[in-house]
Amino acid sequence: MSYYARLSTVVAARGALCVGVDPHGAVMERWGVTPGVAGLERVALGLVEALGDRVAVFKPQSAFFERWGSAGIAVLERCLGMIRQAGALSILDVKRGDIGSTMTAYAEAYLGDGPLRADAITVSPYLGFQSLAPAYELAEAGDRGIYVLARTSNPEGSELQLGRTVAGDQIAQSIVDQAEARNRLSGQNAVGLVVGGTHDDLGLNLASYRGSILVPGVGAQGGTIGGVRRLFAETPALVLPSVSREVLYAGPDPANLVAAVSALRG
Repeated sequence: MSYYARLSTVVAARGALCVGVDPHGAVMERWGVTPGVAGLERVALGLVEALGDRVAVFKPQSAFFERWGSAGIAVLERCLGMIRQAGALSILDVKRGDIGSTMTAYAEAYLGDGPLRADAITVSPYLGFQSLAPAYELAEAGDRGIYVLARTSNPEGSELQLGRTVAGDQIAQSIVDQAEARNRLSGQNAVGLVVGGTHDDLGLNLASYRGSILVPGVGAQGGTIGGVRRLFAETPALVLPSVSREVLYAGPDPANLVAAVSALRG
């Protein structure tokens, strides 16, 4: 079953919500643990244990695990395994982007069958969309997905993303169009988009895009679920709002974490 089909199935059963696993220092302090590998494990695994059978998708941010070295990566491996066991999907937020054999190695690390395998990863297209070919080809071959940064939630992103290509096309729209073309060619909708939910106007035409769209920026960054519905009302894509601190700060009590997710769903 393709990644998009699996995503559609789990969203139909659990609702369209992605919870970020971002165990940074402030979150560990909220959970009453000392920043370090033990605190990292308590937050990451505790979050998945509390919500694993309720949330469709989890998005571990690799940087918060990498900063603790090999011990942190070991926690990430366990976290990804727990997400699989809970029947949820994982989007590993790594934002990788490179060329040739390096991009292939990144793809094999996260979209192959190794210990850091995820259902999907985030990638950056700013070395050229076609530089991502090793990632989307491996994703399609293994029923996994990628999410390509198109219009991110941070304000400074507009300086580049709303600029123009050499051919005069808007950069962000060009990324959308190339992702759409790849999905039409493969028939799998494995190439998703990252489009932030903090903008008053997306400045994009998504009317014919039929993949999935990961929408960060909900909660602490100012985006709302209602705002996401408004911004993406004209697209047939599967829209997946992503929330991190709004849920994480409710821990460590499992009942409070469940309540935070329920409140977001309305």
